[in-house]
Amino acid sequence: MCRIESVIKMDKIVFVIPDMPGGGTERVVALLANEYSAGGREVGILLFAGHDIAYPLREQIEVVSVGAPSGGKFTARIDRLRRMRRYYRENKNCEIWAFSVMGAVFSAIAAIGQKHFFLVSERNDPNQYDHRMIRNLFYRRADVVVCQTPDAAGSFPAGIARKAVVIPNPIEADGVEPYDDIREKRIVAVGRLNPQKNHKLLIKAFAGFVKIHSDFVLELYGKGELEEELRLYAGELGVSGQVIFKGFSDHVKEDINRAAMFVLSSDYEGISNSMLEAMVLGVPVIATDCPIGGSKMYIEDHVNGILVPVGDDQALLNAMLELAEDEELSRNISMAGRKLKDTNTVSKIADRFLNIVDSDKR
Repeated sequence: MCRIESVIKMDKIVFVIPDMPGGGTERVVALLANEYSAGGREVGILLFAGHDIAYPLREQIEVVSVGAPSGGKFTARIDRLRRMRRYYRENKNCEIWAFSVMGAVFSAIAAIGQKHFFLVSERNDPNQYDHRMIRNLFYRRADVVVCQTPDAAGSFPAGIARKAVVIPNPIEADGVEPYDDIREKRIVAVGRLNPQKNHKLLIKAFAGFVKIHSDFVLELYGKGELEEELRLYAGELGVSGQVIFKGFSDHVKEDINRAAMFVLSSDYEGISNSMLEAMVLGVPVIATDCPIGGSKMYIEDHVNGILVPVGDDQALLNAMLELAEDEELSRNISMAGRKLKDTNTVSKIADRFLNIVDSDKR
């Protein structure tokens, strides 16, 4: 449990996020919110574009939705800002912790003229955002900008980089014991079915893989706008019967624990929570060495995982074959990955957030 007594002023923490239908950022918010609430801290979650909650939250945590997706409608955004402003005014001593770019933008506008500690947590590769000038304008309003990797912090202009602090993702290691028997012939991936995750790369590599190991299946955990396109692509490659779309799972650690390998095929990432959790479980991991360096922060190639170049389906195929055919390598990677368990526990990461807030307030 986080050491809340280290904080001088026990202001309410309000996490700001569009919605919580499932995903890495939403998982981190849920973990931190539950940790702080369990330690006696008053916690709120402000949803500004939905009302879904995919992860369990303690009943003491206040959840407020101030609007549905705007669809680009100006009137809907104005109404959202009005509701956010009223909420911040009613919680005048709250700290605003924005865990999305638009959460930072809307919060900065809604809180004009009010005094709130303002933390922004950048959850992805800053170089991939389309409207960087607008984002940077509002990030400059923040007291602290939390980045997941040094590469991310260095991607911002000097005025923002000076207030950037690197804090990695928490790893939830409790609840499921690593599996130590013969692994099932399953390759698993966990993440939204969107372009960033580049599931097409994985499906293409898998199509080559099953020509040699025909008894394997590929399981994709997650939902997203590309599901139908990916289904069609698997059909074009002749592997639709072996690519299984599992959807969102609220017990994904149990689902992947016995798998032969976990693959992260992203073109870019912050730090993949699902990758870290797979490593802690002892599931052998293959990951693209993608910007902004989250994979290489944790994976020592061929020691506790395998790194492959972004977009290289042949390199990914070779790594998959290597794990499937080299039992000793697979076992060694599994055992080495488990050593991450005690590095970035939820309590340690929660403390680091509180410490930077405490330090900035002094």
